[in-house]
Amino acid sequence: MNESETRALVESRLALIPDFPEPGVLFRDLTPVFADGEAFHALAEALTAPFAGRFDVLAGVEARGFLLAAAASVAAGVGVLPIRKAGKLPRAVLREEYSLEYGTAALEVHEGELPPGTRVLIVDDVLATGGTVAAAARLVERAGWHVAGVSVAIELAELHGRDALPAGLEAYSLLSY
Repeated sequence: MNESETRALVESRLALIPDFPEPGVLFRDLTPVFADGEAFHALAEALTAPFAGRFDVLAGVEARGFLLAAAASVAAGVGVLPIRKAGKLPRAVLREEYSLEYGTAALEVHEGELPPGTRVLIVDDVLATGGTVAAAARLVERAGWHVAGVSVAIELAELHGRDALPAGLEAYSLLSY
């Protein structure tokens, strides 16, 4: 399936929820895409295609990024690295804090999970303001791995999330609004 066919298929399965999580927001819900085998498979393949041959493992950002990275890793024949919210991993971790609209949050990975220099493609559902994905990229680099790029299903372009990403970091979004 080519990219425009994948876009059309995924977009046709999105559920649009007005005024969620707050008035004035149009939430684009990917869960119907996940429930549709053809659409989910096409999305998984589309997320890795622009980076073919340039990554060794996929990193999924909690929580919907886990679903996408797992599916895409199976399609690509590579492993998956979970990037978790703070306090969820049982072994020694590296932590990266980042700012939210009202407060802070943190992401973690297990120390030494991958060999130094491993090429990591970061996968998530949405690129909005860019804070979470930028923190994931910093965390991957601090762990001694290399960020091969960022791939997301949906980008909310009006929020300028790409501006928050490290300079020169390649980012791909299947859908952009």
